[in-house]
Amino acid sequence: MHRIILFDIDGTLVSGGPAKSSFVDAMHEVYGTAGDFENVSFAGKTDPQIVRELLKSTGTPENEIEGRLEELFNRYLDYLETRLPKNPVRVLPGVTELLSALSKYDDVGLGLLTGNVVGGARLKLASGELWEWFTFGSYGSDHMNRDKLPAIAVARARDLWGDTVTSDKAVVVGDTPRDVQCGQVGGTKTMAVATGSFSVEELGGCEPDYLLEDLSSTSAVLDLLLQ
Repeated sequence: MHRIILFDIDGTLVSGGPAKSSFVDAMHEVYGTAGDFENVSFAGKTDPQIVRELLKSTGTPENEIEGRLEELFNRYLDYLETRLPKNPVRVLPGVTELLSALSKYDDVGLGLLTGNVVGGARLKLASGELWEWFTFGSYGSDHMNRDKLPAIAVARARDLWGDTVTSDKAVVVGDTPRDVQCGQVGGTKTMAVATGSFSVEELGGCEPDYLLEDLSSTSAVLDLLLQ
């Protein structure tokens, strides 16, 4: 295996959809509050991390937060599945073409590295007809700390393709400084794309290996990812 490519989801592959409203409604049902959700950024964070940040200022005990996470995410996924048909995600420019091109390389593994819990990742990407491209991944349901996710993804790729898979042969592709940071901590290369809420200038300050406005030029992106 020459290279594994680990894609973030929100702001990198897709945008829009009912995820935030579904998350907030589930929070209200399970915890009785969604905290100060209007002033808490979801960008680049894992779903369990977002829950804890939203509830931090409400005084909700940690054991109650932890004890009801499974219930919360079950409610969230129910809402998401119900609402996505009427409010599907929007696939960002060049994404389908890039995934199709990458899938033709026998020595490239396509994976996910996302703060979404695995069920949310599946529902969102299936809504945009992208789920089928991915063989493996690491998710917010694996660890609350995003910096731990590259190692999990690489280990799963190694289970599939053997010991030739190493972190230095992986590239994390994302749209936030946290995506870049987790790749740097995990020993991978990083590609930042300004298709989310951060500008090229802001992402450039994180010193990713590659920096793009978007993924629309398939040949140019391939040249960077496969070098």
